[in-house]
Amino acid sequence: MLKNAPKFYEIAKRVVEITEDTIIVAHNAQFDFRILQTEFRRLGFPFDRKTLCTVELSKKLIPDLPSYSLGKLVRSLGIPVTDRHRASGDALATVKLFKLLLNKDSEKTIIQEALNKKPKKQLEPKLVDIVSDLPSSTGVYYIRNVNNTIIYIGKSKNIRKRVNQHFTGTSPKAKKIQMQVTSVTHEATGSELVALLKESEEIKRNKPILNRALRRSSFTHALYSFIDNEGYMNLKLDKADGRKKSITTFTNRQSGKDFLFNTVDKFNLCQKLAGIYKTKASCFNYDVKKCNGACISKETPESYNKRVSELIDKYSYRNQNMVIVDRGREIDERSAILIKDGVFQGLGFYNLNYQINNIEILESIITPMENNRDNQHIIQSYLRRNKRLKVIQLNKNN
Repeated sequence: MLKNAPKFYEIAKRVVEITEDTIIVAHNAQFDFRILQTEFRRLGFPFDRKTLCTVELSKKLIPDLPSYSLGKLVRSLGIPVTDRHRASGDALATVKLFKLLLNKDSEKTIIQEALNKKPKKQLEPKLVDIVSDLPSSTGVYYIRNVNNTIIYIGKSKNIRKRVNQHFTGTSPKAKKIQMQVTSVTHEATGSELVALLKESEEIKRNKPILNRALRRSSFTHALYSFIDNEGYMNLKLDKADGRKKSITTFTNRQSGKDFLFNTVDKFNLCQKLAGIYKTKASCFNYDVKKCNGACISKETPESYNKRVSELIDKYSYRNQNMVIVDRGREIDERSAILIKDGVFQGLGFYNLNYQINNIEILESIITPMENNRDNQHIIQSYLRRNKRLKVIQLNKNN
């Protein structure tokens, strides 16, 4: 999207003209305004404008909402949004939200109070220096205190932006980070999947105090299979149980239900046997000719179970030998996540001209990692979300 976009210095004059004698309204104004100030400072120009923050206004005028992120906020208020996470879509959503807030503030007292010459939060020089040294790439970051002890570990597709959010945030965790931080180190991964796996492992190994305080299970539900009295393979979405072998896991019940509905259509399965349509007769899909009749024994168990097995093979990687190929840290590099006999072995990086089709060769470049439930969930969730991800099936004798 930015390939042919102009450089900031080319449009800086126009930004000055547009914003002259105006108030900049933004969702989390302190972040957006500081980005503008930083760019103008690089050009040697003092950019100073009044600002209004729709996050602050929303918290005062519409208290006790579960989230004040732009997407969730406008959704809860019934404000239609198109083209989310794009400049025009988010700007229009903010305009609609601001108009609603103006109407709610009939006396305009809160608007006057919220009108700032500069945003409330200004980064201390120490924090500015820390952020400026960080890359805008994907990886894991380690926030350290004066004793060089790691107090928080996180991952992000943009390390600099994420750490900056910690430094400008107002949550209890953000305030603790701002009080204690003296340095931030990082490790580039290129791949978000590698970053997720490394973050999980590093948190378990280092047990940072601010991660422990907020740590919770990353998944609550799982998909299981069982064979009924007629010989058909059934699916069941249930609470995650470490004693049982699951097909795949989910962060909540709703994401599991969404997955089930999609896979029933994709693999032409029976709603009744997938546990999403309770009936003693045929399922709804059979009535509309989308089910082959396993619900009323019209399709043989062998024929039906073949498709269920395909689903299980695709999403559980049970008994499989495969490597997941993703982005690397450099242009000519790729990351590799190795699964052997259905067990996560670890990950590594290789050069583009290095052929990876042999398990023995792969194992020589792989850094071993634990095959725990968290890592299984991370890999399975990533595979579900990234349908175009390159997955190479391996044979032991390759």
